[in-house]
Amino acid sequence: MPSSAPPFNELMARCERSAVHLEMRDGHAVDRRAGFRHDPADRAAWWAPGRASSKGTVGRGIAVRRACIVSEPGSDYTRFLSDGTFPNAAAGEQVRWLPRRRACDIALPGKDSWLFDNHVIPPVGQEASDDPAAPKLCATVLDEVWAKAVAHDQYEIH
Repeated sequence: MPSSAPPFNELMARCERSAVHLEMRDGHAVDRRAGFRHDPADRAAWWAPGRASSKGTVGRGIAVRRACIVSEPGSDYTRFLSDGTFPNAAAGEQVRWLPRRRACDIALPGKDSWLFDNHVIPPVGQEASDDPAAPKLCATVLDEVWAKAVAHDQYEIH
C-alpha cells in the first residue's frame, strides 16, 4: 500500500522528540547535479524552506540527525551529498558518515527511512510497513550506525 505520510514539513512541525534519517544509497536521481557546490557565502541560494523547517524544529529542542552509510571510494552522489551538507548543519542537523565496510555487522533495513518520534516514515514513493516491530528495529539500527559513524566535520569522502 502506498504511504499516506503527510508532507515532510508537516512531519517536522508535528515532531516532539526526534527526527532521524538513515541514508544508504550510493546513487540517487540528483546524480545529474554531481560536481555542483553551493557557495556558503550566498545564503540566499541555499537557504530553502525545508532548512528553515529543520532550524525551527531544532529550535524547539528536537534532535534532527542524519546517518549516511557510504561506499568508499565515494560515488559522485556521495560527494554531492557531502558537499551539500553544510546548509543542513547550519540549520542544526547533526550528520554522521559510516563507511559501508564498517557497517557489515549491522542488520540494516532494506531501504532509506526517516524515524519521527519512533514512527517509521518511508521515503517518498515507497510503501510503509504495517509491522509494529519496524520502528523498534529502525531505532536500534540507527543507534548502532550513529555510534560507529564519524561526525560530518571529521569525515572526508575518499
